Amino acid sequence: MSMNEFYTLNVNGQPMQVQDSWVGESLLYVLRERLGLPGSKGACEQGECGSCTVLLDGQAVCSCLVMAATAVDSTIVTVEGLDAHGAELTDVQDAFVQQGAVQCGFCTPGLIVAIHHLLEENPQPSELEVKEAISGNICRCTGYGRIFAAVEQAVAVRKASRTS
Repeated sequence: MSMNEFYTLNVNGQPMQVQDSWVGESLLYVLRERLGLPGSKGACEQGECGSCTVLLDGQAVCSCLVMAATAVDSTIVTVEGLDAHGAELTDVQDAFVQQGAVQCGFCTPGLIVAIHHLLEENPQPSELEVKEAISGNICRCTGYGRIFAAVEQAVAVRKASRTS
């Protein structure tokens, strides 16, 4: 009996073949090492830091805690799959750059995914709602002030695009 599996994951709107995978591999490992999507970062490998955040069936999850083989019938969106409407950066990514919310950058992909998810669910979140949405994402560099400023900018950009 083989411990290796072949299966297909729906990642960023595309079916992606996972070949010769051990059934216990984390979604994070499969995304990075088997599918060549290095955006999600592996740091704690225990679901404590948020650097590996992806959307799984519309919910923000730590991909290090999900066995990839269990996500076969799910929809997975990584930071690489966020819709930039043909632009180089999404509004949230651009706000991070403009506000200087990126320092070492290790936490950035997970924060970007978490904030995109928040703004899709709640286009005008309160400060407390922003804090709750990113509470699972640890940033050791920024002190979070610039991250909150980036969220405010992204909210303003989205609001302006809805009213124009």
